[in-house]
Amino acid sequence: MSLQLLTYIFVGITFLVYIGIAIWSRASSTQEFYIAGAHVPPLANGLATAADWMSAASFISMAGIVSYMGRDGSVYLMGWTGGYVLLALMIAPYLRDFGKFTVPDFIGDRYYSQLARMVAVVCAIFVSFTYVAGQMRGVGVVFSRFLEVDINLGVLIGMTIVFFYAVLGGMKGITYTQVAQYCVLIFAYMVPAVFISILMTGNVIPQIGFGSELNESMGGGYLLDRLDGLHEELGFAAYTAGVRSSLDVLFITAALIMGTAGLPHVIIRFFTVPSVRAARKSAGYALFFIAILYTTAPAIAAFARTNLINTVNNAVYTEMPGWFRTWENINLITFDDKNGDGRIQYVADPVINELNVDRDIIVLANPEIAQLPDWVIALIAAGGLAAALSTAAGLLLVISTSISHDLLKRNLMPNISEKQELKFARIAIFFAVCIAGYFGINPPGFVAQVVAFAFGLAASSFFPAIVLGIFSVRMNKEGAVSGMIAGIVFTATYIIYFKFINPATDTAENWWFGISPEGIGTVGMLLNFIISVVVCRFTPAPPQNVVDMVLDIRVPGKPS
Repeated sequence: MSLQLLTYIFVGITFLVYIGIAIWSRASSTQEFYIAGAHVPPLANGLATAADWMSAASFISMAGIVSYMGRDGSVYLMGWTGGYVLLALMIAPYLRDFGKFTVPDFIGDRYYSQLARMVAVVCAIFVSFTYVAGQMRGVGVVFSRFLEVDINLGVLIGMTIVFFYAVLGGMKGITYTQVAQYCVLIFAYMVPAVFISILMTGNVIPQIGFGSELNESMGGGYLLDRLDGLHEELGFAAYTAGVRSSLDVLFITAALIMGTAGLPHVIIRFFTVPSVRAARKSAGYALFFIAILYTTAPAIAAFARTNLINTVNNAVYTEMPGWFRTWENINLITFDDKNGDGRIQYVADPVINELNVDRDIIVLANPEIAQLPDWVIALIAAGGLAAALSTAAGLLLVISTSISHDLLKRNLMPNISEKQELKFARIAIFFAVCIAGYFGINPPGFVAQVVAFAFGLAASSFFPAIVLGIFSVRMNKEGAVSGMIAGIVFTATYIIYFKFINPATDTAENWWFGISPEGIGTVGMLLNFIISVVVCRFTPAPPQNVVDMVLDIRVPGKPS
């Protein structure tokens, strides 16, 4: 059976499962559409949260960026994992205790202001669209390679699938679909990792193989020592060294951590469980399920990098295996024989280098490079799509609820019925899918990079407002609104300037204090905190009923 046929079978079966779940769990009320009726069991919510969290950036791009950047790429591992711990311990239980539908709901009520709600709606939509662009890009990459369709057509197919089960099931359908998607993506991620670890190091556990000696057939020696040597031979920085400044590494990591704790599509998952206790339990389950993939990613990155260099460097172009040609045909691998010798020169010097490999393909191509069975390669395609679609669905729901519930029901059209609100929510998803598809076809960067921008925007806008809203009874609407506006405007302006207006200057020499666009969200967050605290000290204190509400949600162990 051919690889393409196997891929169609695997992807087709998983898509039928997702659609079947959406039909079975069709939402019939706004509560089911927004928060799945708040009746999701902790274990199911933990699985769904893990799937929601582990997007295309985690599945497809994270190991790729670690594979290419070595130590520098580890900021994504540290930031995304540490951020989830912060979210689970510091924010999720309190917001569940608050008992509303959305993050803008919390911002609007906590800061007793429609303006605050509107600013939060704008921030939620801005952050979610930036994030979903990375997911759609991931969908297109998977479809274009494994189903051999144009990358743009792949994005359109992904849009259609997400639209169907998001519109039909809302949060209820998305939750149970994400449970299935987690099972698919983690199986797809771990099977090739275990295979390759055995082939390269003889260890069945990839995390142990990562620190082990290579088999004699691979040349022996410790994996990371061998990889450092290969990098240095080709003129790259040592794999375990990196080239980013320590300050930039710190700021990117902090932006990812704080951005995680401010991401509306992750926070909303904790509104779907029946109690604060259930929220804490589901957070623990999710952290365990997330850790399985995140502790495996560094091993996959090192395995893939070693195999890639050994396979392509100085190899005869006409003798390259079939996978190379397939990725080359869709322009995700490009070879330019500059010296005309018919061999591939893969080195750090751009003048001499003849090969460019899109870093988003590393996880997807890794089983092919390692010559694993076709069914494992097909499984990877199904897993990549599961990761991208699960997060895309959660993000689209955030956009939908921000428009239908926070903008229309709670602001512009307070008298609409529940049925009308549900109708507007589904219409909003349609337009959100179309815009997300556009950004998937025209992405502003590779998947993990685009997602990093979203985290920076979330860190600079939501995180201070949520933390101060929970832990400071003195924080008022004037401080929160001015802080959110200043934080997100500053961060967005910095990113847009270097990535869109003047990308030629996007180098460490031109960055402000050497801080990259991926890390600038930390500065925006600090600016938000400072402005919020200063402004609130010179403006009236919040009313007593708001103070009582803040104290109430901080009482541990009370009934929900």
